[in-house]
Amino acid sequence: MAWYDESIFYHIYPLGLSGAPPLNEQGDVAHRLRDMEPWIDHILEIGCNALYIGPLFESVGHGYETTDYKKLDRRLGDNEDLKHFVQTCHEKGVHVILDGVFNHTGRDFFAFKDLKENRENSRYKDWYCNVNFGGNNEYNDGFSYENWGGYNLLVKLNQRNPEVQEFIYNVIRFWADEFDIDGIRLDAADVLDFDFMKGMRRVANELKPDFWLMGEVIHGEYNRWVNPETLHSVTNYNLNKALWSGCNEHNFFEIAHTVKRLYDMGGSHYENLKLYNFADNHDVDRIINKLQNKEHFRIIHILMYTLPGIPSIYYGSEFAIEGQKEHGSDAPLRPALSLSDYADAVTSNPYTALVAALGPVRQKSKALCYGEYKELVLTNRQYTFARTYKDETAITAVNNDEQAAVLNIPYQGNKTTLTGAVSGKTYPIENGQIQVSLDACDGDILL
Repeated sequence: MAWYDESIFYHIYPLGLSGAPPLNEQGDVAHRLRDMEPWIDHILEIGCNALYIGPLFESVGHGYETTDYKKLDRRLGDNEDLKHFVQTCHEKGVHVILDGVFNHTGRDFFAFKDLKENRENSRYKDWYCNVNFGGNNEYNDGFSYENWGGYNLLVKLNQRNPEVQEFIYNVIRFWADEFDIDGIRLDAADVLDFDFMKGMRRVANELKPDFWLMGEVIHGEYNRWVNPETLHSVTNYNLNKALWSGCNEHNFFEIAHTVKRLYDMGGSHYENLKLYNFADNHDVDRIINKLQNKEHFRIIHILMYTLPGIPSIYYGSEFAIEGQKEHGSDAPLRPALSLSDYADAVTSNPYTALVAALGPVRQKSKALCYGEYKELVLTNRQYTFARTYKDETAITAVNNDEQAAVLNIPYQGNKTTLTGAVSGKTYPIENGQIQVSLDACDGDILL
């Protein structure tokens, strides 16, 4: 058991939330990270106890074209601001992980600048992949190189180079020593070299017993990355897609089959494959925009908090704010927000109230944090499952229909009634079955 097993993450894209300018003009330091500290109390108010924040370090624009791994982006502040921010989180009981952008650097990174200046004579020419001094690019460098995603702004590091490996490992050590962080989310982990990641895991194990490595992986067999030698967890894009499309199509089979496939991938044992669950993030449209019936927001979050995995909330989505990519730009997904505009959201906004109610339910239930999974009832429009850990069981029941439904759920315990943690309803148990009545587009958790 580690801190992340019982965590509910809040995810912040800081350059967006703080309203930082889209381009780093190398001007004066602006201490926006200090202004974001009130969000720590908000994180706690809605039941989260961990924070994933990033990217944070000096860059040219959106933060993923790193210029300096050891310096907070001047649009956010200085290193003392980051130290204070993490310290404040820890004092309030919030663990912190940062974005680690280790697949590529920006063009203003010192090694690439040296390559541009000294070309074949640069001692850093082998720090990057497939440098071709007979080629060229849109920047007229007089050479070409491998990039990430087709963008020459993002220069791909040669992760097989021992010097590059040791440089990045020392960056991780620096972050842990300087800022006392609790883990790292690895950007573009699905294209990172596996030996490189194994080295990161060894470094993580040296830093803290529970220093967490979570990778961004979209497709593939997740257990390739999640194992004792590489990462502790990866982003669960499979479940993310199943959640919203399963609700839109009134097809709980899609969700349940995805869960079963992932569970089988972990050898039918939760401890083997703990995934990072999310409804949306800084790279995909807001969940409220994806739903044909906005009331399915309730179902998605009840499922996300109770299915196997570690739940997370992307900043602003607890208020059900909208955001869709426009003309290929992610900017609408990463807006500036003022916390004062949502001061009474927990009591006045039903979406926020639901998220805030689910947090304590999850945190108080060992079954939801560690329990094995068992499907109980499955139709296109109703779905129930149990999570069991030792002598504790949590049962989730959801109804995606626009009509109320009554479910008869098999039960083998010795209780005569169970209480819904979301609704407060009392459900009778007769002849080995729990009779659960659910409103339209709603669900409940029976503990």
